[in-house]
Amino acid sequence: MINMCKLGVNIDHVATLRNARGQDHPNLLNAALILEECDVDSITMHLREDRRHIQDEDIFTIKKNVKLPINLEIAPTLEMTEIAISLNPRSVCFVPEKREEVTTEGGLDVKSNMLKIEKLLKMLSNTDIKVACFIEPNFSQIRSLNSLGVNVLEFHTGLYADSKTDLIFKKNFSIIKEAVDFADDLGFQCHAGHGLNYINVPPIASLSKIKELNIGHFLIGEALFSGFKNSVLKMKKIINAARK
Repeated sequence: MINMCKLGVNIDHVATLRNARGQDHPNLLNAALILEECDVDSITMHLREDRRHIQDEDIFTIKKNVKLPINLEIAPTLEMTEIAISLNPRSVCFVPEKREEVTTEGGLDVKSNMLKIEKLLKMLSNTDIKVACFIEPNFSQIRSLNSLGVNVLEFHTGLYADSKTDLIFKKNFSIIKEAVDFADDLGFQCHAGHGLNYINVPPIASLSKIKELNIGHFLIGEALFSGFKNSVLKMKKIINAARK
């Protein structure tokens, strides 16, 4: 039996486009319902502290009206953790945030935030919410996360996706593969995402120890040319083919 790779689709940038006019088009719930039709495995939303795209109302509306599990990305703060507990999504992924960045520019520095994360994990321990952290494919960060008792992680694939030459591409892929092997040996469930598209996703999807990919910006952009449903279904097909 083939160990299929799950696909979570991030709809942040549907909200970015909506917010450009301050109205309700394109409608975020409609996007989430299309993902339900596509039978993806989860909906990912990043509720940023500055609310630049996803709004509080969005996550609660989708939770109420869509059957797909929600993967909520948040900064490791008390405010965001309290919102997550109120929402009770399937999973929470702690990600780094800088107000001036255009998008998430790297993985969370677990080593420098151990006490903060430990406190938030204690708050979440009384819920059924699965907790992950978005980190670089770095052995030291993996060890730090392991010491906190977290057993799900998402590797930041940004450097891999931005590789300018074949040599750099192969080097960055090797770094991810080695990190996945190391994390899997420690008992982690490995996810990955950031910057993935139709061209660069097959090598990552071919790694059987990666259980889930989270992809958003590319699919929203591709939807302008082929439609949202078609862009998502094509990505699913490519991921499944790479796994086989």
